[in-house]
Amino acid sequence: MSKSRERKATEKDRLVEEFKNAKSAAFADYQGLTVAQATELRRKTREVNVDYIVAKKTLLSLAAKEAGYELDAKKFPGMLGVAFGHEDEIAPAKVLGDASGITALKLVGGIFEGAVIPLEKVVALSKLPSKKELLGKVVGTIYAPVSAFVRALNAIRESLEAGKPAVAEKPQVETASVTASETPTQTAVKAEPAPVVEAPVESPAAQAPAAVN
Repeated sequence: MSKSRERKATEKDRLVEEFKNAKSAAFADYQGLTVAQATELRRKTREVNVDYIVAKKTLLSLAAKEAGYELDAKKFPGMLGVAFGHEDEIAPAKVLGDASGITALKLVGGIFEGAVIPLEKVVALSKLPSKKELLGKVVGTIYAPVSAFVRALNAIRESLEAGKPAVAEKPQVETASVTASETPTQTAVKAEPAPVVEAPVESPAAQAPAAVN
């Protein structure tokens, strides 16, 4: 086998493994990218654990078919690069989609949930937040009350270290509620009832009936 055929066989075997093991893939036409932009794209893909491979359309079609996909890469325009995601299903479409917004790169199709998907679905996936971003939002929501409590403790500590007494919140004084039917005078009477005045007790002499002549 010539070196050219051996190299193609090695490339095809690698692509077959990528197609079989990847959770998703995104195809893009990289024609028009500068060397600097292509280098930056590879760096971005590595940051999100995505394998980015540039290959001939014929080789891509053969590898995809061997992996179980009915894919005709010749239908895609331009020169193809493929991003394979093994951890985050959204990452391949998102990293290529982000690059397409600032470079000549163009999304052309993809694979998601074991099926070949059209361009519009790949574009929709590229606009979703990544799994890492979603987890970050969830964690931030969970720990929001804790972080507020820590900030309050730090404020008290800094105040004490500066020699200033920590300011405590003033206790709230509960007041008696007045209903719409009660006037302030009625409420006052209820709050402070009038003292009971006992009637004077008459002496026995005063209580005795007068003598009858």
